[in-house]
Amino acid sequence: MPAQPDAVELAIAAAAAAEDKKATDLSILEVVDILAIVDLFVLATAANERQLKAVADNVEEQCRLDLDRKPLRREGTPESGWVLLDYGDVVCHLFDGSSRDFFALDRLWADVPRRDILTGEILEDGVLVGSSSPSEDGA
Repeated sequence: MPAQPDAVELAIAAAAAAEDKKATDLSILEVVDILAIVDLFVLATAANERQLKAVADNVEEQCRLDLDRKPLRREGTPESGWVLLDYGDVVCHLFDGSSRDFFALDRLWADVPRRDILTGEILEDGVLVGSSSPSEDGA
């Protein structure tokens, strides 16, 4: 069962807000088939504590302004290296670099589908499903 469209919309908004504050290594993981209470994880990396705070604050603000969504809870602190914003159907995991490496959620959830951070479309091996690569169409 795919993620609900409103969850995909929220995940895209959260990823865009993180990217606005120069977060890197953005990912949207579809965990709906494994976790019954969450559709999507948004992962992002900040370079330092100050940037992590700015990313978390911007995600929270933009999701509230654009979609009228507030997190059900906020866990962690920029000082700890990990801030979690729980929106129910979407959970944003915002890390500093060393915490992202330590917790390795990308590796832990390696077998779940990824979604494009701009469109929300499902990716297969980093490519949008249904799109062709240059080698496939003879270019």
